[in-house]
Amino acid sequence: MIYFDNNATTQIAPKVFEAMRPFLETEYWNPSSAYDRGKETAKAIEMAREKVAALLGSANADEIAFTSGGTESDNWAILGALEANPEKDHIITTRVEHDAVRKLCEKLEQLGKRVTWLDVNEDGSLDIDSLRTSLDERTAIVSIMLANNETGILFPVEEIAEIVRENSAALVHVDGVNAAGKIAIDLKATKIDLFSISAHKFHGPKGVGALYIRDGVDLPSMYFGGGQENGRRAGTEAVHQIVAIGAAAELVRDMSPMRSISEMRDRLENAILATIPDAYLNGTADATKRLPNTSYISFANTNGETILAKLDEAGICVSTGSACNSQDHTPSGVLQAMNVPYARAMGAIRFSLGRNNTASEVETVIEVLPGIIENLRKLGN
Repeated sequence: MIYFDNNATTQIAPKVFEAMRPFLETEYWNPSSAYDRGKETAKAIEMAREKVAALLGSANADEIAFTSGGTESDNWAILGALEANPEKDHIITTRVEHDAVRKLCEKLEQLGKRVTWLDVNEDGSLDIDSLRTSLDERTAIVSIMLANNETGILFPVEEIAEIVRENSAALVHVDGVNAAGKIAIDLKATKIDLFSISAHKFHGPKGVGALYIRDGVDLPSMYFGGGQENGRRAGTEAVHQIVAIGAAAELVRDMSPMRSISEMRDRLENAILATIPDAYLNGTADATKRLPNTSYISFANTNGETILAKLDEAGICVSTGSACNSQDHTPSGVLQAMNVPYARAMGAIRFSLGRNNTASEVETVIEVLPGIIENLRKLGN
């Protein structure tokens, strides 16, 4: 099998699995317990917190709160900001956010909150000027992703945070779920207040993530119960999961593999665009403004789901866009926001490479894909 869907999820790394194993088998103690073995388990959580803080360039480990994943982290950031500032009812976000942000903001809009939706242009870049004019005294939070999960386009979140800080008292939340482990992050050098990650996007397990909460930011808890996570998230900690996200964070701090991943992505992308007629890159062609592993290509006058199925038959796993939307038989909302024509949008395929991929796998896809597209077009699919 060739797996080119690493933006959907990644394979758990063997070192990560082995790190979490003892906490499923023998080190099963409750970290809130007063006896020594419980205290040792609590220390394991704090070690993991330090490793995640190091990955994100946090000023100190106490800025890291563990969650169940990116969706919870995103929801907590936005809902917490609104609860902490009840006099403010304004949210600013983009039209190309992950559903964890977009659908929450749509719901809040239905409930009477004011949401400003920032547009992107045809290459997926954000209109920064509209951000400046949208900020006002009632803006509670600006929530903008670092890397788009479909196109891989990087938004200038450091610049955005500076603009927000200079022009308002709003909090800045960044959905970093698809960026962590792929590009270097140094939050202490930014004005970003809140930053979401999810372990399964960087070779950790599903079901655990984290929210960076800058020192001094008062973010109310979404849960009521015990005093876990420094009183920020009640509930007995899933120690094995937390140890695993720490191990994964430590593993992916080494960014050197991303160079070869970028080279493989470029080889795949360039070959597809050169050899398959009416193939179009979605998003900027400037590779420095995209994740190094992502290529989102439309094959005009075809159906992405049919392409996906044929590639699956050939043992190649890809995506038509966000895995969270794969059951929806409509064009990607991201491509709609970019004004990609319908005939192209419906034939979009996302290739997202990872640390386990090889150059020979890229060559196999380059060899197999043109025939699939040609045959589908002949059949009117």
